[in-house]
Amino acid sequence: MAGSGPEACPVAGRVRRAPPVNQPLLGQQAVQALGIRLRDLRRDAGLTGRELATSCGWVPSKVSKIELGKQVPSEDDIRDWCVACQFPSEISDLVAAVRSIDAQYMDWRRSLKTGTRRRQRANIDAYEKTRLIRAWEPTVIPGLLQTAPYARGILTTVIDFHGIPDDIEEGVQARLEAQRVLGRAHRRFLFLLGEAALYTAVGDREAMTEQLRRLLDVTRAPRLSLGIVPLAAPYTVPRNNAFTIYDSRMVTVATYTAELTLRQRHEVTIYEKAFDRLMALAVRGEEARRLVGQALNDQGEI
Repeated sequence: MAGSGPEACPVAGRVRRAPPVNQPLLGQQAVQALGIRLRDLRRDAGLTGRELATSCGWVPSKVSKIELGKQVPSEDDIRDWCVACQFPSEISDLVAAVRSIDAQYMDWRRSLKTGTRRRQRANIDAYEKTRLIRAWEPTVIPGLLQTAPYARGILTTVIDFHGIPDDIEEGVQARLEAQRVLGRAHRRFLFLLGEAALYTAVGDREAMTEQLRRLLDVTRAPRLSLGIVPLAAPYTVPRNNAFTIYDSRMVTVATYTAELTLRQRHEVTIYEKAFDRLMALAVRGEEARRLVGQALNDQGEI
């Protein structure tokens, strides 16, 4: 379900209220990282937490909550903090970080409230704006490579799991329409799959067989690279989170409750590093086709 997330839209003349901290794990890590950056500014200024709180007119506990990632500071909090620590040059960057935390979550309940088709259309918009797509999927086949029966199996599970309106045929059609981007000139696609994705049973055996044959065709497609990370590959990078990198401008990461859209350069860089490590573990070409062939054999088709 990867795609572009919501943009930050602060209302002129109003202070953006801090988002709640009951966010997915990856979001909590972003909040904690912001708290560490603010703590370092305070320490560089030679201030205790109590001294900073007094300077800003806060209760002392507020400083510790922010530094420990238990409270997201507002934009005004950031400005007061930087001025008190005599680092006004850091204000714009830290305010951008707060806005990113607030903007990077697309709650699935909002995104899918009318069904799956609208979300698939958002994916098409993101793909059309991108020249290089790098995607990692540990357990299923990416949407851009799915056959209709396989996509139907994936989206049926999404509809059932989230309890959203059943627009399965519209959703499948929109997902297949998105695949037209694969034929666009001046675009490149690097797909990495975990070997487990070849065996995750989506739909019936006929659907899996058709999907695996589609992967064999993909390994020979122009401007498209398919790599498979074997189950026996050494553990040199965490592999649990599926993600998609759009050029080098943003990354989308799906969780059970929301889709994260990460745009800060240091965040994108981390995912590029993860992709590079996964790429180093992957097999391609004839070896990748051999793994797909083994999976087909297990389906009783070879």
